[in-house]
Amino acid sequence: MDATVLLVHGWGLDPAFFTPLAETLGGMRILRRGPVFDGSIEPAPASGPLVAVGHSLGLLWLLHERPMAWNRLIAINGFTRFCAASDFPDGVPPRILRRMSARLAGHPDLVRRDFLERCGLPENRQPAWNDADAPTLADGLRALEDWDCRDRAERVDLVLAGRQDPIVPAAMTSACFPSTRIEWQDGGHLLPLTDPGWCAEKIRRAVETLT
Repeated sequence: MDATVLLVHGWGLDPAFFTPLAETLGGMRILRRGPVFDGSIEPAPASGPLVAVGHSLGLLWLLHERPMAWNRLIAINGFTRFCAASDFPDGVPPRILRRMSARLAGHPDLVRRDFLERCGLPENRQPAWNDADAPTLADGLRALEDWDCRDRAERVDLVLAGRQDPIVPAAMTSACFPSTRIEWQDGGHLLPLTDPGWCAEKIRRAVETLT
């Protein structure tokens, strides 16, 4: 049976973010979506194995919500916890997320733009703003602050990470995945966009082990 690759993007992005990677995976059955916080999750493919790929918050969402059964799970620029805690000093300080949440109420488009620029995505390549995006962004910030899936890290089969990632530094990646294989690339937080060929090669290998 043909495998399906499910691509779940991170905070502030949209499914078009995966276009370079999906094109590089040409010929494969691809599903693209973002994290869903209202329970409206599309069903899994009717047949064949499933390789789930979570980018950034997309990986945390997959681990926390477990929306469907998968045969392989790959993290790209991913993490099992984002916010720092007494037992997780490598996380992002909570004050940063709270500051973003406070600004989000009045200027959600600017908060998203500033974050994506910090990720390395210029404004002219960012998704078009839609007022309907604001609630999803707010839910995403709460998830980033509250969710902790470190006890599910072993469910991740492979981690693809960028050595120059400004959002998920190498120390955070290593702390999140102490026993999972990590493959490093000299890139930042947008590996599916900046290094689609490298990501596609790793995904294809995962698919080959299933088919």
